[in-house]
Amino acid sequence: QVQLVESGGGLVRPGGSLRLSCVASGRAFGSYAIAWFRQAPGKEREFVAGITWSDTTRYADSLKGRFTISRDNTKNTVYLQLNDLKPEDTADYRCAARRLFAIATVDELYNYRGQGTQVTVSS
Repeated sequence: QVQLVESGGGLVRPGGSLRLSCVASGRAFGSYAIAWFRQAPGKEREFVAGITWSDTTRYADSLKGRFTISRDNTKNTVYLQLNDLKPEDTADYRCAARRLFAIATVDELYNYRGQGTQVTVSS
């Protein structure tokens, strides 16, 4: 069993930055693929970024260059650095863990999920 807890969300002005954290409990965290998804009000949940245990990363094409995912297996933590934030980035951001090696872009293919952290971008 893996439990995921996100933090780092908040209110930020356009152009600002945030770093989200996803801390996992449970063994074998290092062997899981971890991804971030987000969901804005009235919209479907969408894939943001993912990372494998070997640090292979994958990003949503529309977000590549502004967001960076990384992990520290010694701290059981995955980070999502959000830069140059825009109002359309406002959403609930949630991390998810998957036992398999490969990153999936569909939330339903993940075994565990956190509760999410809210990011609001507004002036």
